Amino acid sequence: MTPAPGTLLVAPHQFPDLAREEALAAELGVDLVAAPDAAAFAAALPEAAVVMVTPYVRLERHDLERMRCLGVVRYGIGYDNIDVAAAAELGVPVSIVPDASSEEVASHALALGLMLSRRIPQGQAAIARGAWASAVPFDSPLLSRLRVGVIGMGRIGRRVATWWRDLGADVRAHDPVAAFDAVPAADVDELIAASDVLSLHVPLTDATRHLVSADAIARMPRGAVIVNVSRGGLVDEHALADALRSGHLGGAGLDVFEHEPLATDHPLRSAPNAVLTPHSAWKSRSSLDALQAGAVARARRLLQGEDPPDRVA
Repeated sequence: MTPAPGTLLVAPHQFPDLAREEALAAELGVDLVAAPDAAAFAAALPEAAVVMVTPYVRLERHDLERMRCLGVVRYGIGYDNIDVAAAAELGVPVSIVPDASSEEVASHALALGLMLSRRIPQGQAAIARGAWASAVPFDSPLLSRLRVGVIGMGRIGRRVATWWRDLGADVRAHDPVAAFDAVPAADVDELIAASDVLSLHVPLTDATRHLVSADAIARMPRGAVIVNVSRGGLVDEHALADALRSGHLGGAGLDVFEHEPLATDHPLRSAPNAVLTPHSAWKSRSSLDALQAGAVARARRLLQGEDPPDRVA
């Protein structure tokens, strides 16, 4: 099928190369434009046939209104940098790549939860300041008695819940949309209030922004830990930092933040028992190739006038 005229536009990225994208453009006879920055990306939007978006730029309604493209492909699972409601209203398909790094992100979440529940950051901090075992509290629950709450039972959340259950923890879950039978379901407020480990795996929406609020944190058991490898805006980060400093929470493991990169003066940087990673949970030896291959496959469908899989708008 003859593709529509226009360019294949890739937003600012940090990929080592665009070999897959270049091959697709050459095969289908469109020009590939790799925008070096947000300004160049915005300038190239009106001529794009398909836009491939990384997390480093936003697509707002006014951007979508300037476009005449066949659709947008988001590299990765999240799409909170795209106004999907406006895209749906304007008839611009938006597709994501949800299966490129599910195992990586789930294993990162499990590793953070285990590390924090076993008080490993406290032990490391004790050695760093010249103390020893007496500085580590006797408040880590047995794994078989650990109450793990998983919010969001998509591809990643289901893996996390299943792995915790297989390790012997008492697992409960909540999902605002999906049905599941792997673990018992729970009301979200009750789940948060009863969890020794709270693991977050939902998209960022108006309904989930600051889902873990100051009030929700205050209701959690003393010594509980929070793991977030999903979206930064799910947690009130300042309330989280306060709870770590007061000792109410035993730890937090975060791979995502409300504003990235994390500001140098952000209170979480100096909060005790905070394990912070730079939005790198998805990385592995195979994840980048899988991500680009999945995005290119969806761009191909759009360029050929076909509906892409995994549409969110």
